[in-house]
Amino acid sequence: MADDTPKTWWGRFLPEAASPVREPDLSGSSSVPRGMRVAAAWSWRILLVAAVVALLVFLVVQLRLIVIPLLIAVLVSALLKPVVDILVRHRWPKGLAIALAMVGTLSVVSGLIFLAISQITSQFASVQARTMTAYGDFKAFLLASPLHVTETQLNDFIAQAFDSLQQDSQVLLSGALSIGSTLGHVATGVFLTLFCLLFMLIDGRTIWRWTVRVFPQRARPAVDSAGRAGWRTLGNYVRTQILVASIDAVGIGLGAFFLGVPLAIPVAVLVFLGSFVPIVGAVVTGAVAVFLALVYNGPVIALLMLGVVLLVQQLEGHVLQPLIMGTAVKVHPLAVVLAVAGGTLVAGIPGALFAVPVVAVINVMVHTIASGTWRTGGSAPPEPGADGAIWQTVPTPRRIRPGFRSSHEPQDRPGDQEPQHPSEDLRETSSPESPGPRTP
Repeated sequence: MADDTPKTWWGRFLPEAASPVREPDLSGSSSVPRGMRVAAAWSWRILLVAAVVALLVFLVVQLRLIVIPLLIAVLVSALLKPVVDILVRHRWPKGLAIALAMVGTLSVVSGLIFLAISQITSQFASVQARTMTAYGDFKAFLLASPLHVTETQLNDFIAQAFDSLQQDSQVLLSGALSIGSTLGHVATGVFLTLFCLLFMLIDGRTIWRWTVRVFPQRARPAVDSAGRAGWRTLGNYVRTQILVASIDAVGIGLGAFFLGVPLAIPVAVLVFLGSFVPIVGAVVTGAVAVFLALVYNGPVIALLMLGVVLLVQQLEGHVLQPLIMGTAVKVHPLAVVLAVAGGTLVAGIPGALFAVPVVAVINVMVHTIASGTWRTGGSAPPEPGADGAIWQTVPTPRRIRPGFRSSHEPQDRPGDQEPQHPSEDLRETSSPESPGPRTP
């Protein structure tokens, strides 16, 4: 028989502790499998994020006359800011440097558009006549072919093709974020773009500091580091896109010139401007070059022109995009295709234009915050194989000067008025950092 006598002398005078009584689980949560609880936790978080994204898209649609000019100004400022900085370093007045950059950019773009429109206008009558002649010849060929196509069937097929093309183009051109069809909307958009661009080039650093201070103090270092990395990525994207567009324009333009296709210069200009809309622009401008070759030079030259367009696009897709664009924005080609398709469905041409830079900037900002290097004032580590690249998506880690906090020190100490910010632009002189631990 077991001995229940306490083994210690004080146990004889103290009562034994009663064992806790478990309350019955009336909610039934214990009967829910763990996998179901995890799935439910993920589900409501995903629904919350989706609701926030939907609300953001709704606000962007409602404010499209402001959002689109602002985004265009951000893209152009990412391109012109290094030019302005170079001129200022060479002792140019800042106002003169900004004026030269803006006027030079407007002159180049306006000159290209004027050159293309003037040449197309001068040969529009010839293109129209040759198109009608080629259409008549093709129609006669089909009617006399062994396919036994009647004129009624051919007219019905052409009418359906035009209706389908008109509907698709209407969806593409009148997307949710279209600037507007009236002259007043276009003029307003141009004015807002130039106004925003001017102030971004003049006082962009102050605007960014104000934006960072909107966030809570503890979030400011992460926001600042992620924003700077995203800005570098945006600048890399714009410069890389200009390089890729120039290579596409030169390749297709030279192919049209050597094949004897008329309007080679306008075709090259259209290819250059259309390349800023990924995938969609290249397909449309390439189709224009093939159409001109078919109308003026016949099916053989049109096939050769199609081969040139496909060769240039394959070179862009398999060489330029992985080596140059992949290094610049760190976005997989599949993500680029899906982003462009989704942006086109949601917002038409503006959605296709801004889809890739938005995805690239969000990608690098999330990577920078998740890496945690903003705690030490550094930046996200470069990805393998990115060393020695012409463009870098994020800045390389830099040495931390003495006096800044390291990741081993606590973020908050008694007596600190404000956490020290890792960026020099956001440091507050009115909140000195508390002294570190004293050594005996």
